[in-house]
Amino acid sequence: MNERPAHGGAAANLALATAAFALTFWAWNLIGPLAGGYSRELGLSPAQTSALVAVPVLVGSLGRIPVGVLTDKYGGRLMFAIICFVSIVPVLFVGWSDSFIALLIWGFLLGVAGTSFAVGIPFVNAWHPPARRGFATGVFGAGMGGTALSAFLTPRLVDWIGRGWTHVLMAVALAAMGLIMLAFSRNAPSWHPSHEPALPGMRDAVRLRATWQCAFLYAVAFGGFVAFSTYLPTLLQNAYNYAQTDAGLRAAGFSIAAVAARPIGGTLSDRVGPVRVLAAAFAGVVVMALILSLKPPPEFLAGTSFVLMALFLGLGTGGVFALVAKLVEPARVGTVTGLVGAAGGLGGYFPPLVMGVVFTVTGAYTIGYLLLAVTALVALVYTWTAFHSREPARHP
Repeated sequence: MNERPAHGGAAANLALATAAFALTFWAWNLIGPLAGGYSRELGLSPAQTSALVAVPVLVGSLGRIPVGVLTDKYGGRLMFAIICFVSIVPVLFVGWSDSFIALLIWGFLLGVAGTSFAVGIPFVNAWHPPARRGFATGVFGAGMGGTALSAFLTPRLVDWIGRGWTHVLMAVALAAMGLIMLAFSRNAPSWHPSHEPALPGMRDAVRLRATWQCAFLYAVAFGGFVAFSTYLPTLLQNAYNYAQTDAGLRAAGFSIAAVAARPIGGTLSDRVGPVRVLAAAFAGVVVMALILSLKPPPEFLAGTSFVLMALFLGLGTGGVFALVAKLVEPARVGTVTGLVGAAGGLGGYFPPLVMGVVFTVTGAYTIGYLLLAVTALVALVYTWTAFHSREPARHP
């Protein structure tokens, strides 16, 4: 099978899609790195802080379902631009909010930025032949490094120019990216708009066994990444007494490790199969969660444990969408991606809430880590029993 991109322009459009994904993910994660500051300024409880962090994840997750359907209908070029432009409004108002309720409302709408994932996967898939889609979606998925940019740069920008101007700067960047996507990106020549009504198409996607299988696996892998990347700054401040900027720096390192691992997971999936990659990833998550439940001391032991956790979660996220590319026909990838992506985002919505409650009740995060270990073990067993010793492409 030809290993080269099917169309000229594949590399350029992959780069543009990855850049747009990274920027919108940065916008999606604007609240998380500043949550400790909001908590101190507004006198929030750990549960309220967790809710503030988790709310954008909710819309960013559920919103992927209609956005995936719209991408099948209107194409990734237009949808990327729309997501960028629409995200400008909540970005600005989050920066201007000075109460818990206002932050909650605008943070809820900020979730629109997180729906860009459901645009990029079908956009990138259409540019590449099946044998290269694991690599391509892995590279695109590296755009989730926008969370690392946010964790590292957002607190520093706030220190330098203030919260309001930081959000204005992000709004300008989103406007520029929307214009860039309209001007320079294009849909693959092989892509054709879906003329199916949205609801029947979604109903057909829901009936696919592959949709539910991949949704569960992605809820664990990507959900774990989202939960850590958004809540880790708060966790590090609570558990290890780091300052906000120091916690943000370490959370950025976590995100970078996961981002680096995602294309590796996709590439390995092309070579050895996504099932082996996913099994190794979930096994690693189980081990790291158990180690972290013991609260290893900083810097080396705790830091190494968090980085390894990020690497395993990144491998898993790369493996899941390599599996989607094998199980689902191209015309349905956008709709299925929306559903699977929603499950992944929802997988990241609940853990910060659980962690906040666990810390409030027990003063530690041990129970939360043990719950993660059990969930990853279930995912490992399911992956092996559902897909081992059979070709996934033959079982949609």
